[in-house]
Parts: sequence; C-alpha cells; structure tokens
Amino acid sequence: MVKQETKRQHTPSMEDYLETIAMLRGEAKVARVSQISQKLQVKMPSVSSAVKKLSEKGLVAHERYGYIRLTPKGNKVAKDVIRRHKALSRFFIEALDVERETAEKDACKIEHVISPLSLERMIKFVELMGACPPGEASFPKRYKYYLEHGKLPNDSR
Repeated sequence: MVKQETKRQHTPSMEDYLETIAMLRGEAKVARVSQISQKLQVKMPSVSSAVKKLSEKGLVAHERYGYIRLTPKGNKVAKDVIRRHKALSRFFIEALDVERETAEKDACKIEHVISPLSLERMIKFVELMGACPPGEASFPKRYKYYLEHGKLPNDSR
C-alpha cells in the first residue's frame, strides 16, 4: 500500500536540476553547466552553486569545468521525478484532455508536491481508463475494484 504522506528530502529546485541532468544525459550522454543553464533558463553561476550542493549531498559527481554525472543516489531521485512528471502529464492529457504544452508545464509544477498516494491513484485511473471507457455506468465500481485489488476487473478487458 502506498503511504499517504511522506516528506520529500529534496527541494523542488534540486529535483529540477537532477531531472534536467538526467534528460541531458539521455540526449548527449553527459551534462555540462552551460547545457543545464540553457535548459533551465538560469545563469551559469546559479547552476554551479546548485551542482556544488548536489555534489555535497552525494547526488552528482562533478569535476570542475567538466561533465556532471548523477550518482546512483541522484539517478534514483531523478528517475522518481521523471516518473511523477510523466504520470502527471499523461493524466492531464488522457484523462482531462489538456493540451500537451499546458500538461507539461502543470506537471513540472505539481511533480514536486503531489503525495505518493495521489500520484499512484492517478496512474491507476489512467490505466483503468484505457481498459474501461468512463462513459460506462459501472465505471466508478470498476475503478474502486482496481484500487482495492491492484488489477483490472475481468469485465474491463
């Protein structure tokens, strides 16, 4: 069962940096201060300061004027932020019919504050929507079944 309330250990800003490093690393295999600065639209000294803090917390490895790499601990945090972002975007787009650009912006803001319970419920809701059209009269009953049992009802396939 998902805990309802857990306090995040990292600030939204730290999470944004880790998410950006992970995304840049995926695109170019490495990340540099200048790339992060450009992507987040912040000044390079701000990035350097943030990277230093992330390094002190053991979330990134950075050689002065060199590449920035996520540590295993930083990679875990980044993957979690990316997971939250994708789940929120998907919910906004598929369940609420929000345009992608708006969905992405909203997801970026909410990914830092959403509770694990709400996130997991949103993920399950979108999965169930794919299996059971919401217009059906028994949709709420099927959704509740899915939440309680962790699997789709047999009559939803």
